[in-house]
Amino acid sequence: MRTPAGQHCRHYYEDFNRGRAQQECRLIMANRNSLPWSPDLCARCKVPGILLANPSPQLRLRLALRKRLGLWRVLHLEASCLVHDIPVSDPAAGCPECARQAP
Repeated sequence: MRTPAGQHCRHYYEDFNRGRAQQECRLIMANRNSLPWSPDLCARCKVPGILLANPSPQLRLRLALRKRLGLWRVLHLEASCLVHDIPVSDPAAGCPECARQAP
């Protein structure tokens, strides 16, 4: 679905049908340790770019909104591989173990 920032993201959901006004990022909503989401965060989110570069189903993303120094809200992204259960430092490139095993 198209985010308020104009990018396509599979984790963003909105429903304005018949008087409803629902917007949510399901990736942040799944993380209970995150602050509440707001639509302005989509402009600085890296997830749509990562999903465009690496649409692998084995890539697990966790996104959290946290306060930095008590003033700024910062998006914190963690990526891991579901197959090898290791953290992925560059989610756009993918899991290095999966890349070694690929023919």
